[in-house]
Amino acid sequence: MRYSLTLSLPLLIIATSTSCTQEQDELLARGTYLMEGILACGNCHTPKSADAVPIADMRFAGAFVIEEPGVKAYASNITMDDETGIGTWSDAEIIRGIRDGIRPDGTLIGPPMPSPFYRNISDNDMRAIVAYMRNVDPVSNIVPASEYGIPLPDAWGPPVGEVPDVSRDDPLAYGTYVTVALGHCIECHTPMVEGMHDFTRTNEGGRVFENIFDLGFTVISANVSPHPELGIGTWTDEEIKRAITQGISRDGREHLPAMAYPYYATITDEDLDAIIVYLRSLPPMPAD
Repeated sequence: MRYSLTLSLPLLIIATSTSCTQEQDELLARGTYLMEGILACGNCHTPKSADAVPIADMRFAGAFVIEEPGVKAYASNITMDDETGIGTWSDAEIIRGIRDGIRPDGTLIGPPMPSPFYRNISDNDMRAIVAYMRNVDPVSNIVPASEYGIPLPDAWGPPVGEVPDVSRDDPLAYGTYVTVALGHCIECHTPMVEGMHDFTRTNEGGRVFENIFDLGFTVISANVSPHPELGIGTWTDEEIKRAITQGISRDGREHLPAMAYPYYATITDEDLDAIIVYLRSLPPMPAD
């Protein structure tokens, strides 16, 4: 019996190590899908060249500048650089920064960082995001502090506790999770009033982004509600999917490179179907 126990200990250690490695691989795979897909964090945090192509050696080093009345905000450096990025942040601090919008020093991360939507990202998906971010190469890049001439709240809500996974067996609940929490589509497609979203007009569009990404053109977010004339109420599922993943409108017109089409091209069919379930469930905007 002693001999059998002695042999079993190395086997137990090997099995435990293999299990941990497999779990980390799965987290990294999920994090890669999220960060390089529906979350599309690089669309704001990675600088672009003059032809709107992300600069490879500046991934997540800080880029997007948004100017609205009372706001001049800069997307921060979220690489693992210790001095100019978030390399010294703990996993818990990264999660708190994303979901609560609170930095390690206790200051609030202001808009357009969509923490009010990220609050609903599940614990498992947050762990996957952190696993991905830990593999991002550090880039030294000092980004100016954002400037706000509008009052910001003390917090975006009470501290986020545990957030469970959303069941894929509930199409609407899962579609809401993918579109609102992960995709934060409401962030751009809902009008702003005095620096805050007007949620009585969710997905009505009309938000103006001047000189977006410093590319020399202005874009206005589209109405993605089911309104039959002003929105996408008469679009087919395939037309909606093409618009999301390829940036091509129903009439074949190519959209300007502002929305994160290269990222959205990697969204799975299951998640695209879920997004459409959510969009179809919305009331037409503007309301009659």
